[in-house]
Amino acid sequence: MAAPEEIYQCQTVNCGYMYNPDKGDRKGKIPAGVKFEDLPEDWRCPICGGTKRCFRPLVGPGSTKDAGCELPTKD
Repeated sequence: MAAPEEIYQCQTVNCGYMYNPDKGDRKGKIPAGVKFEDLPEDWRCPICGGTKRCFRPLVGPGSTKDAGCELPTKD
């Protein structure tokens, strides 16, 4: 079972998706067991499309809701 500091939550407005390494990301084809730190740099939130910079751990260092989130741009 993942510890709270291993679960990361998206901080974009109206999202709140939580990446849990025990579950992975089925939509992004990320298997269970992949830690947040090991996700590809181009991985995006499956709900809002936010980058990894949009995520903060639930507890521990860096868990505050910092600014600086990059939302996807239209190509």
